[in-house]
Amino acid sequence: MNLTVEQLFHKMLREMGPQGWWPADSKWEIILGAILVQNTNWQNVTQSLQRLDTLTGFDPEAVSALSIETLQEAIRPSGFYRNKSRAITDVFRWLERHAFDLAAIRQAYQTSLRSELLTLFGIGNETADVLLLYVFDYPVFIADNYARKFLTRLGVAHADTYQSVKDLIRLPQNFSVLDAQEFHGLIDVFGKQHLTNDRSWQASFLHGAKLQL
Repeated sequence: MNLTVEQLFHKMLREMGPQGWWPADSKWEIILGAILVQNTNWQNVTQSLQRLDTLTGFDPEAVSALSIETLQEAIRPSGFYRNKSRAITDVFRWLERHAFDLAAIRQAYQTSLRSELLTLFGIGNETADVLLLYVFDYPVFIADNYARKFLTRLGVAHADTYQSVKDLIRLPQNFSVLDAQEFHGLIDVFGKQHLTNDRSWQASFLHGAKLQL
């Protein structure tokens, strides 16, 4: 069974249903979650987000005003709290310089926004793409660890690094931002369910499928 990217997306959506990603109530919460989830699991992130919600209500000005000591203590459950606190501070001060106006930031940077995000401390390729997709509404493909494992199972060669997958995968031109968000959510949920070992993959509805690029 050969599938294009678009056919793969629609098959997954039919089989699994909408995932409604990213799991957050505001874009400020998404920004925090995208930084906190680096090198940890979502359960740990949830604890940190609950603490930040109590402290700030996810108000961006309140987040920006947190002392480094208070911020580090709040996000300690997510691990690497010194680097992550510095990243949060750097990102929110950058946002503050733009009056926390996400639409204006998108308009000001346009196609150079990804490069600008990568200049911020603690923002690498994956986090930059998460912010582009979920915060700034660009329909980009997130080549995270689940995506790389997923594509390898679908017979895609050289899907072993973030950049190699970014070079290989092009979302269909008719993909909306919501489609791109759903695709990311579907792949990650599929990965948790079916990419843990050979047996789980063989039992999945995509076993035997090949991605046609």
